[in-house]
Amino acid sequence: MAFIESAYAEELTDKLCSDPSMLGKIYKAKSKKFLEKNVDHNLVKAYLEDGWEEYGTRLKTKTRLRKCKRHDQQFEDDVWCQVYKLGYRHLNISNDFRLPFNKDFKARKQIDVIAINDDSILLFECKSAEKPKKAPSYKTEFEGLPIRLYGFRKALAQLFGKDRKIKYVFATRQLRLDRSRADIQRLQETGSFYYNDNTYEYLNSLIQKYKDAAQYQFMATLFRGTRISDKAIKVPAVEGKMGKQKYYMFSLEPHLLLKLGYILHRTRANEAEMPTYQRLLNPNRLKGINKFINGGGYFPNSVIVNFNKEVRGLVFQPSKSGNGTISKAGILKIPLAYAIAYIIDGQHRVYGYASTKYNKTNTIPVVAFKGLSSHDQLKLFMEINENQKAVTPTLRITLEEDLYWDSDRIDSRMKALRSSVIQQLGGNSESVLHHKISLGEDKALLTAKPFSDALTRCGLLPKASGNSYLSNTTEFSLYDVNKHDHGEEMVKAKGRIFSLVNLCYEHAESVSAISEQYETVIAINRGSYAFVSLIGSLNTYVSEKNGYKPDKDVFERFEAIKGYLDGFFKELSTITPEDRAYLFGKLGTGAENKWFMFFQNLVNKQFNEFEPEALIDWKQRRDKDLQERGRLIGTEIEKFMKSAIVSNLKLLFRDNWELEIGAIQRKCEARAKEQMEKEYKDGLKKRQIPWTDQFFIMDYKKIIEDYWGRRPEEEVAGFRTFEEHFALDVGYGNKSKKEKMKWISVLNQYRNKWAHEGTKEEGLNKVEVYELERFKQELGI
Repeated sequence: MAFIESAYAEELTDKLCSDPSMLGKIYKAKSKKFLEKNVDHNLVKAYLEDGWEEYGTRLKTKTRLRKCKRHDQQFEDDVWCQVYKLGYRHLNISNDFRLPFNKDFKARKQIDVIAINDDSILLFECKSAEKPKKAPSYKTEFEGLPIRLYGFRKALAQLFGKDRKIKYVFATRQLRLDRSRADIQRLQETGSFYYNDNTYEYLNSLIQKYKDAAQYQFMATLFRGTRISDKAIKVPAVEGKMGKQKYYMFSLEPHLLLKLGYILHRTRANEAEMPTYQRLLNPNRLKGINKFINGGGYFPNSVIVNFNKEVRGLVFQPSKSGNGTISKAGILKIPLAYAIAYIIDGQHRVYGYASTKYNKTNTIPVVAFKGLSSHDQLKLFMEINENQKAVTPTLRITLEEDLYWDSDRIDSRMKALRSSVIQQLGGNSESVLHHKISLGEDKALLTAKPFSDALTRCGLLPKASGNSYLSNTTEFSLYDVNKHDHGEEMVKAKGRIFSLVNLCYEHAESVSAISEQYETVIAINRGSYAFVSLIGSLNTYVSEKNGYKPDKDVFERFEAIKGYLDGFFKELSTITPEDRAYLFGKLGTGAENKWFMFFQNLVNKQFNEFEPEALIDWKQRRDKDLQERGRLIGTEIEKFMKSAIVSNLKLLFRDNWELEIGAIQRKCEARAKEQMEKEYKDGLKKRQIPWTDQFFIMDYKKIIEDYWGRRPEEEVAGFRTFEEHFALDVGYGNKSKKEKMKWISVLNQYRNKWAHEGTKEEGLNKVEVYELERFKQELGI
């Protein structure tokens, strides 16, 4: 007896479509963010009152209207479009597909999206929220799921036969539902799949980068470990050993490896698989490989995989040992199941075959390990790729936690701790920066690097070199270096640092007076570096002031910092266009520190007792009076050097003095011509510039070195050698010529700070101006 009455079975199949033309039209409509319709002109008013709006040009008898889709409808349409792009061509065309799960006519369940292909049937139940919020409990729904799934399978077997694999997918959007919650555990115990925002973004990335090959990774994601066939693959193979690891070498058709293989992409969608390490494919490279293969090209090097330790039925049957070798030849039996082999190296080659005419007629050489831990896979991946640019800085930062967490070296463990904090900030659903920091291959508004740089330098973590902590970096950090259980302390320190930084960001986001500045100044890459660095410097300040130890309660620590942050926000709320121009006017090297100093200075304006040494130095370098004083002293020194040097050269070489320094003269003449040309193109009147006006300080240094003790052939009254003029004892030593002349190189460094456009803002501090005064005094000017 049929599970479903024939009339209702026919009604259900009528709500599905496999016509490519019709599905294409539906896809086009579902891809849009609006509902659209054309209505008679006289009906427009009623629709407008119901939230519709006019758009486009009016037709002769109709008005074109549109209306934003509700969030739930938008989500269902997005899921439908995604599985369509993944290659499914048998889909529901009705929003009322109610599938029976027992013979009781009333026992039916709405299926929001149903997608069918030759191998599988996917049943999607979609839940969404208009704004991000905590998910309600699904305890009752998931406890009854096993009974419903049993009935669904019977109903689907009647409609489509028994050969297809069935997967129930519980999909959510903007609902915070952690995978560790009991609800998700109940769901997964039924063999169902949890699909959240991370999954949606990941699949979109696959579609974008893998094109037609995305379906293989998608199927592996859904049906990991599920048998494709009861028949095993049998291939000739060689068994060998490297280190402590056993491995197999064989060749396999790409279409089989595509089904067996799985790539551990470093994305939030694979959070349950951590540690993961692979980057997403480069679509241009994939396209090039595809073209290369279709043109008859091939790759002789091996793909490296690891059969996960849960694989059952992987058996090697040796036939004989090699002559004089421990390698064994034989037959390797491989179960035909989805995602049992993690692809460590060679994903481009494997997926490059996906849509080629050779994916069933070529074979790919494979080196396969079995049972490598995720950590060992990661180490192997990094060893293979350590010299390749393809491993991005963000991916490297993300991988450091898994690479170095258990390292014997202190500096490596600090890298791991820093990486772990960043991943908590960007990946923890309780973080205000959740999904806002790029992690692994997941792209977001902020990159990981500014957080990594800030945490390296800000004092929340101690600095280390090898197995030693650097002095003056441990006392006020949130990691207790005196604890002997490193693993336990790292976990605690991660919690403290994450909580403190997150509390500060939450507070910043909540201050309405700086809502614009939060978005445009704080929550950007350079601002993030500066803000995290500011948190670190404030922590150092309050810890020193109050005697805080690393295990101080985080909320009390935050309360001590909060007042200073409020002062910072107050100053930030009145930031001027000139301030913005200052901040955004410098790119590249030095920009991050400039932002940090600016942030510290805003706190200092409200709390003058908060004045770290670096801030004092920064303020001095921006003191216009101090800069002018330093520039005037330096100019006097340069004038003296030019006068004394030219005078000595004329006395030494008379009319030949210019020829004697011919190489320097030619450089100076070229500079003079360049300056004349620049002034002319800037619209200034043409003027002749003497080449002697274009000496650089390092030109003076070269002349002084070359003629250090030289005297005229004939005695000249009052003549002083270059050594007598320019050998100074100003604290750099006075034994060698090099030591006596070192002040000239220092003078050149200082001149760059007051004279060059690109370094003007760096300026001079009081110590440097004092040193210039000492140079002047020692020269007797």
